[in-house]
Amino acid sequence: MGIFTKKENDKDEKIYAPGWDAITELCDKVYPNQKNPKHYGTLVSYELGGNDPLQGISIYDGGDYWHFVTYGLSELYEKKSDVKDVSGYGMEFTFKLKKDNYENEENEIKCICGILQSIARITFTKGEVFDIDEYLYTGQTEGIDSKKKSNITGFITVPDDKFNEIDTPNGKVHFVEFVGVTDNELKAIQSKKITVKELYAKIGSDVTNYNRESVI
Repeated sequence: MGIFTKKENDKDEKIYAPGWDAITELCDKVYPNQKNPKHYGTLVSYELGGNDPLQGISIYDGGDYWHFVTYGLSELYEKKSDVKDVSGYGMEFTFKLKKDNYENEENEIKCICGILQSIARITFTKGEVFDIDEYLYTGQTEGIDSKKKSNITGFITVPDDKFNEIDTPNGKVHFVEFVGVTDNELKAIQSKKITVKELYAKIGSDVTNYNRESVI
């Protein structure tokens, strides 16, 4: 996936993507039998005026969940930033969605891709870098699922147990995993009744389950 062929004036032009290669290499180690996962790319790049900052999102089959991995918050192609030991924003996002009896599973997968793009847009427009043990609360009470009916309304961030930090030719990249949480849980964090780490321990899983009840 890392070396692209672009047709220009009837000539093949190779585009080298060492950052992309490094992420895919890690994915191949975690999921060695999934060389061609589901993948959603952008039609118009963000640099050319497109709305989606992530250049792609791959979705791997984790057994009882779908594992999302982003491409685009780190430097996928040539090195542009002045910070040599960090690639781009130094992070990529991951997310695990529990498989369930969805009316339309593909819609749910696309919905999560849209949400990850929206979170990445915060970084690209406001420069906000996400780290583990943080929470993302917008105040919305509707579910994040495509039907907007689940109890899950926001996120906490945790270390992805399958994706460790990697060194790429463009610098380091660590993976920030988003876990869906309920409105009650987010309000408890906000009011300092519980920390992100304590909430994560109570939930007991990094797989987002739209049907779970609040632990608060």
